[in-house]
Amino acid sequence: MVDEEQTQEQAEEQTADNAEQPTEEQPVDNVEQPTEEQPVDNAEQQTEEEPTAEEEPPKPKNTVTIEEAGPCKKKVSIEIPEEAIKMATDKQYNNLRKEALLPGFRKGRAPRRLLEKRFGKDTIEQVKLTLLAEASESALKDNELDTLGEPDIDFEKIEMPTEGPLKFDFEVEVRPEFELPELEGISVTKTKLEVTDEQIDREVERLQRWSGVWTPRKDGAVEPDDQIIANALIKTEGVEEQQKLDNIEIYVRQNGFVGEVPVEKLDELLTGTKCGETKQINVDVPKTYFREEYRGKKVEISIDIKDIKWLKPAVLDQAFLTRLGIEDENELREKTQDTLQSRLETQVRTEMSEQIYQYLHDNTNLDLPLDIVAQQATSLLQRQYQNLIMRGLPREQLNEQLEQLQAGSEEEAKKQLKTFFIMDKIAEKLDIKVSDEEINGHIAQIAIQRQQRPEKMREDMERNGSLAQFTLEVRQNKCIEKLLETAKITEKKPDKKANKAKKEDKKPAKKTAEKAAKKAEPKKKTPKKSKDSG
Repeated sequence: MVDEEQTQEQAEEQTADNAEQPTEEQPVDNVEQPTEEQPVDNAEQQTEEEPTAEEEPPKPKNTVTIEEAGPCKKKVSIEIPEEAIKMATDKQYNNLRKEALLPGFRKGRAPRRLLEKRFGKDTIEQVKLTLLAEASESALKDNELDTLGEPDIDFEKIEMPTEGPLKFDFEVEVRPEFELPELEGISVTKTKLEVTDEQIDREVERLQRWSGVWTPRKDGAVEPDDQIIANALIKTEGVEEQQKLDNIEIYVRQNGFVGEVPVEKLDELLTGTKCGETKQINVDVPKTYFREEYRGKKVEISIDIKDIKWLKPAVLDQAFLTRLGIEDENELREKTQDTLQSRLETQVRTEMSEQIYQYLHDNTNLDLPLDIVAQQATSLLQRQYQNLIMRGLPREQLNEQLEQLQAGSEEEAKKQLKTFFIMDKIAEKLDIKVSDEEINGHIAQIAIQRQQRPEKMREDMERNGSLAQFTLEVRQNKCIEKLLETAKITEKKPDKKANKAKKEDKKPAKKTAEKAAKKAEPKKKTPKKSKDSG
């Protein structure tokens, strides 16, 4: 009996719907003429239509509470009133009714109770997500919270109440609040540096070493700064299978690498060993190491030495000068002097910039967001590694640079973050910005040095995500230049003790080069001595 009544109701509804549609016996022109029945239809249609945005009543305000949750961290508690939930729910169902298709009902005519039965669970979930997103965004904006990331909200754990307000809270990292020190008249000392003959000699010797050749060390033992060719077995904690590396290059330094594993005091382990010997060492990889597969793990390393090589410097002859595009040794020394002078000017500028940074650090107190410090520490080495690769450094120099980045990554991360926040506030205060034209100009300069196309380099930087960091560095340098313009600069002579130490450092370097040259060309020197003695 109930089914018959429902069928009859649906049939009546369908008949009523059909009666509203124009038929062949109802000219379209008659529809435009007002009749007695039309006001009733219009009235029905008007009641079913949504109120326009201007006609919607104002939404009830949420209750928001902000509390301190740690250094640079805020806890945001929000309460959404029940009336706001009802309004959002009604709006969602009204929108749904316009599009929903239910058997027996045209679009826009399905009763609310049927919509709730069919779509209730999904609709309530959608309303909840919309309310949470709007409420959290509005809370951050209205309270002017300068966040450092997205709010940490677990939407799935928050349930929509059957009655009463919707309550939830979350934590968010915010920028530190602090005051800048005085930026004008910063005291800076400028060292007056000049290029000396000793510096030119050392630079020429360095060019000879860079152009040198790794030469087998026959019947000898490993010495510091040698290169060994070895097979290595690496057993990493938590990994069943050993990693086998064949014929890899290992440089005998205090902090070196076996494959991708950093090894401290590697020179002490390998010095004095000979071909055919095997050395083993256990390494505790730092928790801040940039390669995740080794980070914070114990690693057992076995090194089987196959060959030993020493760096034979290039001989300062005409062939060497020709490779450098230089006619004679005088021209080599002149160009070397120009290079060193430019390098000294950069060094002086860097020293002055470091004094500015030190002043800002010493005179600025601010808390740092701990979570971001941890993230910065773990990713610091990886970013530095990518930057070094972009500079086109060879593997040997790359590893040498990375050795200097291993220790104290957390402290370095704190220092970098503090610098970032300080310089960001200075840029805002001094209205210092960086245009695309400036960025392209800096990229072009680097590209020319590396013999690359600027547009290709920019595409690579955009692809690997380094362009944003590069832009920050350019802006930071502009800030330093601006502060140096108003700084109180006092010129001083270089420290005599430092110069004396440099001269003493030069002597063993020169002796090493001479010793290497003797090993490299014993036959040439022997005839000369024989001729002189004859």
